[in-house]
Amino acid sequence: MADTKREIERKYESDDSGPPDLTRVPGVATVLDKGVTHLDATYHDTADQRLAASSVTLRRRTGGSDAGWHLKFPVAPGVRDEIRAPLSDTLPDELAALVRSRVRGNALLPVVRLRSDRDVRHLVDADGRLLAEVSVDTVHAERLTGDGGTARWTEIEVELADDGDPAFLDKVEKRLRKAGVRPSKSTSKLARALADTAPDTATTAATTAAPATAPEAAPRRKRRSRAVGKTVTAGDHVLAYLRAQRDALVELDPAVRQDVPDAVHRMRVATRRLRSTFRSFRTVLDREATDPIGDDLKWLAAELGLDRDQEVLAERLRSSLDGLPDALVAGPVGHRLTTWAEARHTGAHGRLTGILDSRRHLDLLDALDALLTDPPLREKARAAPEKVLTKAVRKDLDKLTGLVTRALDLPPGTDRDVALHEARKKTKRTRYAAEAAAPALGRPADDLVKAMKSLQDLFGDHQDSVMARKTLRELAAVAHAAGESAFTYGVLHAREERRAELAEAALPEAWKSVTKDLRPWTT
Repeated sequence: MADTKREIERKYESDDSGPPDLTRVPGVATVLDKGVTHLDATYHDTADQRLAASSVTLRRRTGGSDAGWHLKFPVAPGVRDEIRAPLSDTLPDELAALVRSRVRGNALLPVVRLRSDRDVRHLVDADGRLLAEVSVDTVHAERLTGDGGTARWTEIEVELADDGDPAFLDKVEKRLRKAGVRPSKSTSKLARALADTAPDTATTAATTAAPATAPEAAPRRKRRSRAVGKTVTAGDHVLAYLRAQRDALVELDPAVRQDVPDAVHRMRVATRRLRSTFRSFRTVLDREATDPIGDDLKWLAAELGLDRDQEVLAERLRSSLDGLPDALVAGPVGHRLTTWAEARHTGAHGRLTGILDSRRHLDLLDALDALLTDPPLREKARAAPEKVLTKAVRKDLDKLTGLVTRALDLPPGTDRDVALHEARKKTKRTRYAAEAAAPALGRPADDLVKAMKSLQDLFGDHQDSVMARKTLRELAAVAHAAGESAFTYGVLHAREERRAELAEAALPEAWKSVTKDLRPWTT
């Protein structure tokens, strides 16, 4: 069974053989010499180094107290999550699954072997509590592919103790810098080994890139690239947004598999953003190429929704139940709700893991890569962004206006519920289109994103109430059949009806306020 450890460390280089006297670091009472450990690690990657390109490392290591398989994902500069599995001859299945979104059908091969002599020191406080581990590593690197180059170097590594204060590392670094020790230029031993042993160091520049993150939206881009003097087009903005969402799908995959809170939601949002962008910007990208990918994205979003929707619903029902006075709770309602939620989540998560391993999902990721590598751009993609992007966003907003107007004209009931749900989906699409356009259009697009988010929340609360009432009716029927009181389910149902009424009552004024703020888009 694998376990995860948050690793916070910094690496340094020195012309001397070791660190200075660290007892002068504030808070350090004693430096304990823990002796020398011999480590032997073989790093695995694909032939085209897909893991290294995203700052992910996978190794099999012997020696030391943590011999075994180690998989490391970047979290922030100097921070990584290390997932460990027991030592074995072959890569454990649970670790292989966590790199599948990056590796896909490519074989994992031994690429580098690192043999290190690690001289370890513990920094402890006056109570004997470990503050950090400092090691001096003498490293011998051997490339196992290509021409098989070698390299040697010595580095200093300072790793914060579990649950330690990251500010302590600043104190250690201040002392090291005063002694002439400087931060390492490499993000990891593997990055340095790949660079130093490569036949052509230019081909490995990507391995020293900053750790990747899972972005929520495309980064801001200037309208003109000063470095090369190239005008940024409408197509450039759309592709940047698509690329950020593709990256999010890949990078969130391990978190979804590990059942990290909110990971399913974030992956589902990235999926929806991709599909919405294809639909909103059909004048930029050829739909003959994007429609098949959009169909697969719709399928993936639906599969992700089985887990996410159940999670949101369970939280809502639990919160509602907790808010009831004891006198209104009849029967084992809490126990039944918990049992229902756990059973649904376990089944949904197991199914979702199978979806992520499926050929259809992996083919979808390959298709997104291919589209971004050779995008099917239409003529308007080459135009300046302002007019093209504004027209696309305005078109989505016009459709939303029609849907909201229709929904508000309907009487309360099933038809209005359906119409409001359709308006909610169009609100999201308009929001995502504005997000993609924001780097080019600036404040008007930013204001539209905020307005759509506010409207989306109101629609969402209404739809959640619709689903909560349906579930409460089902739970009440099961409880009644088991001879239990259904009274509390009725109370919760009535409260959900009231929440829906309040949401519907607030919609006309909310929509009126939104439309006032969107005059730049409606004139």
